[in-house]
Amino acid sequence: MRYSSHQFPRRNWGRRRRSGFSLRWIPVLLFAGYFAFYYFGHQETVPITGRSQLVDIDRQQEMALGLQSWAEIERQSRLVRSGHNLDVLRDVGRRIAEAAAEEDPGFDWEFNLIDADQINAFALPGGKVAFYTGILPIAQNADGVAAIMGHEIAHAIARHGAERMAYQKLVQFGSMAASVALGDMDFGTRRAVMGAMGAGGQYGILLPFSRKHESEADYIGLIYMARACFDPREAPKLWQRMQEAGSGNVAEFSSTHPSPETRIRNFEQWMPEALKVREQYCGASGNEAPSTANTNRPDAPVPDLPAQEEVSGPGYF
Repeated sequence: MRYSSHQFPRRNWGRRRRSGFSLRWIPVLLFAGYFAFYYFGHQETVPITGRSQLVDIDRQQEMALGLQSWAEIERQSRLVRSGHNLDVLRDVGRRIAEAAAEEDPGFDWEFNLIDADQINAFALPGGKVAFYTGILPIAQNADGVAAIMGHEIAHAIARHGAERMAYQKLVQFGSMAASVALGDMDFGTRRAVMGAMGAGGQYGILLPFSRKHESEADYIGLIYMARACFDPREAPKLWQRMQEAGSGNVAEFSSTHPSPETRIRNFEQWMPEALKVREQYCGASGNEAPSTANTNRPDAPVPDLPAQEEVSGPGYF
């Protein structure tokens, strides 16, 4: 007797029917929804460049963190309290801060010099700025100091520190969601996948984003030093000196900063605009600077200032 294949139901012995969806992906989907809400709900605009950025703390919180960081740095550092180099730094700082007044949220600027060999400088939210003495020989002159000063003040005004914190938080949350989703894998495979994701977050998100911040601060700082009637053409020269000193000579893909070559190329690309800004703010000769503008010449007279104000020493370096 023949039996029709339709008379008996087919059975899949030893096989479980799959639904096509695993509960392991729920944390990932929740993170994706949170990411969209978090990202689009915390957008701000960077001054000068107009770039949209992700920032999730208000200015007061950011400034409080900056003051807290400075208090710790001040306790651990040896500050230069007087002298010609400090006078120069404060004079340049005042001029750059005045040039940035249109974008300044109300920082209380203070310019400090730390006695240390580090080739570095920084500006914190709230207005605390510090140069290490090790960077002064590379700065060489007032325009070099202005290039560094403009860059650091640009970081503070553009809220780059707060933006990095927000992205680090997102990367951390994403890693936690992925860890839960991969929880039933064997330990070796899970560790390999998480390691690859960690490297992807570091080299694919955080480091490139940090380099973007550095380039943005280079551009904004160049505009600020041009507004303040310093010579923007000193900026690429500064980075040539940085390169010769060995500062920043790290493979760009693994660095938080662009390579000196990249920075020099960027400055050359931006230079026509910077020179136009300088002419707009300072006149065709570039000498119509604020009240302290002429102190960048060794033979310039010291301006008459009220007795309670500190008088800058004549000349620079």
